[in-house]
Amino acid sequence: MSVMPPPVGPIAALRDLAAVFRHGTQEKLIGAALAILSTIIIVILFLVDPQINTAPPEQIIYAESYGPGRTDADIKRDQIRDQKARDDAKEARKKEFQNLEKKLGM
Repeated sequence: MSVMPPPVGPIAALRDLAAVFRHGTQEKLIGAALAILSTIIIVILFLVDPQINTAPPEQIIYAESYGPGRTDADIKRDQIRDQKARDDAKEARKKEFQNLEKKLGM
């Protein structure tokens, strides 16, 4: 049992559309062509738009390679050095925002 009754279906709809175009006036044909064209353009834009500037850029992640003879003191010294670098960067960013705040008069 089909979902649609026999007189209604894709083939019947296409035959009906062809009959309208055969017996239609020039204004109907232009209007139908513009309606179909605008619909196609909108569908194409919906298909193309999600693929533009949505993917994150490639990131290169470098991993440090340590030798097997690395001691706990070396690890702690590297952690302290890395933490100091992170704190300095955070402080520099904070000063940039403070300068911006002064320029904007906040």
